[in-house]
Amino acid sequence: MLRRFIYSREGILSMIVLAMFLAVGTISPDFISVSNSISIFNDTSILIMLALGQMLVILTRCIDLSVAANVAFTGMVVAMVNQYFPTLNMFVLMLLALGIGAFLGAINGLFVWLLKVPSIVITLGTMSIYRGATFLLSDGAWVNSHQMSEAFIGLPRYEILSIPVLAWMAIITILLAFWTMKFSVWGRNFYSAGGNPMAAFYSGVNVGKVQFYAFLVSGTLAGLCGYLWVSRFAVAYVDVANGFELQVIAACVIGGVSIVGGLGTVVGCVIGALFIGVVNNALPIIGVSPFWQMAISGLVIIIAVVANASSDKDKARIILRKPEASVGSAPSQSH
Repeated sequence: MLRRFIYSREGILSMIVLAMFLAVGTISPDFISVSNSISIFNDTSILIMLALGQMLVILTRCIDLSVAANVAFTGMVVAMVNQYFPTLNMFVLMLLALGIGAFLGAINGLFVWLLKVPSIVITLGTMSIYRGATFLLSDGAWVNSHQMSEAFIGLPRYEILSIPVLAWMAIITILLAFWTMKFSVWGRNFYSAGGNPMAAFYSGVNVGKVQFYAFLVSGTLAGLCGYLWVSRFAVAYVDVANGFELQVIAACVIGGVSIVGGLGTVVGCVIGALFIGVVNNALPIIGVSPFWQMAISGLVIIIAVVANASSDKDKARIILRKPEASVGSAPSQSH
């Protein structure tokens, strides 16, 4: 099993991430310290959670371009609620964030499921709508740290076993996603809906409803990340997470989630997000300018897409060979 993982895409990507991590450590030894490793994972936690939600959407042959706008809108709402009601229980605020995110995700899902609108079209539209709604809600103003309660800002930073709550939330999300996709019927439906929609339909799977659930989960996680983002950085404004949806999609693609649906793993998605997290933390240390960082990230995405396309073709050839082998091994019969 270990040998299979080492030679798998996830294993190879893991070794690349580890090699980068150790290489930067030779330049800056503090980079590979335990505390900095926890810090890198904590910095990447929001990306991991959003990427896991996006993975479900991509598995069903859809895309969610509105995820970062969802983060911005939800984050602004909970920040303003906390500003005007600073004594409101944090559990209530988190439920509010989850509910708003789920509602925004459900809007995308309903258009895709019931009206058959292409996901790239509806989410491109709702991305602009959610950003505009964030501006109208706040009138372009910021909610700064001094306008937020200590509990609001402090929750993601609170440490359990020397690990921040934000990182623990990402760990819990990873475990839930892994169990769902590996062992539940619900998880298998995501793969079947994207891998072969026609076969899924004839086997009793409602593909449109599965796509709706994917958007619902993605939106719910975006809502949670909306609170986590504004509380961690102690500021809420219109352009929060602007363009972050590209990093979310990149994490999925780099991690081996096929853009044509039906292929991808939770482990690969998480490693893809960690790859971006390590790159984002490593490039400034070795003196790479932000513009080169963007170019390098874009190059990595292109390479990952090409690798995914080649992998998909290989899998298709294998699938086609199996029936031929079985036909060849069967005894000939005359009619």
